[in-house]
Amino acid sequence: QVQLVESGGGLVQPGGSLRLSCAASGSISSINDMGWYRQAPGKQREFVVRITSGGSTNYADSVKGRFTISRDNAKNTVYLQMNSLKPEDTAVYYCNVDGRMSARRTFSSWGQGTQVTVSS
Repeated sequence: QVQLVESGGGLVQPGGSLRLSCAASGSISSINDMGWYRQAPGKQREFVVRITSGGSTNYADSVKGRFTISRDNAKNTVYLQMNSLKPEDTAVYYCNVDGRMSARRTFSSWGQGTQVTVSS
C-alpha cells in the first residue's frame, strides 16, 4: 500500500501565499507523475498542476504564473507553492501520485485533502 500525507493548508488573505506538501510512503518502487487537484464547494474536482519524473510541468491556465510545483525525489514528496492567492482558489487541495510498487504492480494514490481558504 502507498499512503500520501498532505500538509500546509490554512486561511490566508487575498494576495497571500501558502505552501502545500505531500509525502508518499509505503511499498514504493518508483514514482512517475505527481500532481495537485482541487475541489471547491459545490463543484467537481479539477486539475491544478502535474509534474513528471523528469521535471516537466503542466499547469491549469487559472494558476499559471502564480503556483509552482516541485518535487524532492529523495523524499518522495511533492510541493505546491501558491502565491498571489485569490478567493476563487478556495478549495480542498488533493495530491495524486502515480508509480510502481513492483515490476508488475502500479499504483495511483490520493491524499486526504487539505483545506485552503482565501478570505479577508
